[in-house]
Amino acid sequence: MIKNTFIAALLFVMVACAPKSSVAESLVLDRDAHGAVVRINPSEKKIFLIFSADSLFQGGETILRILKEENVKGSFFLTGNCLRLKEHEQLIRNIIDGGHYVGGHSDGHILYATWERRDSLIVTKEEIEQDIVRNIQELERFGVSKENSKWFLPPYEYYNRESVDITENLGYHVVNYTPGTVTPADYMSPKERNYKSSQVLIDMLYDFEEANGLNGALLLIHPGPQPDRIDCLYDRLGEIIQHLKSKGYTFESLNQVEL
Repeated sequence: MIKNTFIAALLFVMVACAPKSSVAESLVLDRDAHGAVVRINPSEKKIFLIFSADSLFQGGETILRILKEENVKGSFFLTGNCLRLKEHEQLIRNIIDGGHYVGGHSDGHILYATWERRDSLIVTKEEIEQDIVRNIQELERFGVSKENSKWFLPPYEYYNRESVDITENLGYHVVNYTPGTVTPADYMSPKERNYKSSQVLIDMLYDFEEANGLNGALLLIHPGPQPDRIDCLYDRLGEIIQHLKSKGYTFESLNQVEL
């Protein structure tokens, strides 16, 4: 009861005091039809590597090692579920100590809308707000303040215009991976109908880059694919970075973007 009262009070302060998210005049954001940012400063040859985790995080150490070897900073979006698990605590602290961006991905990894009817929420405005507040509280336990975690990746990378407005009214910028980059399919089990091997995903990514470019792109790779997926895309992150560097791209994390 006390905890729920505290969450309600914190939510009241956030809604009352935080203006809808704003950006610097020099910042150019491309948004999708639902309002999420899917490219940042698209005239610049920069890529933002993003990684989202709920309870599974088995590729986290590999990703951190590769990012260090390549001298690249990434952006990690973590749920409250992930942040509460003791087995992930040291990894999360290593991510923060490494200077990478860490932001919210919801508290309970809730689904905002059905897969069949994206335009209709199946949770209330209050449930979304409270879930985000709980996620913030878990981030704060690791010393990550709201001020330093203004970018938010919706759970399942799935959302609609209404959920984006709710989130941005709390003072956050909603982001998602750049459409067409295909790497988000890396979480799938080999048993699933739409499963694609890492090589196929890499080939499709490079084809997309040739046709559309990756200026300002947000490129998502999952640190926690299904446990029976042995062919993990994160194991090949180094060669992806090296290939894109050879094409003239540089890499930044979201805490390097001036809001």
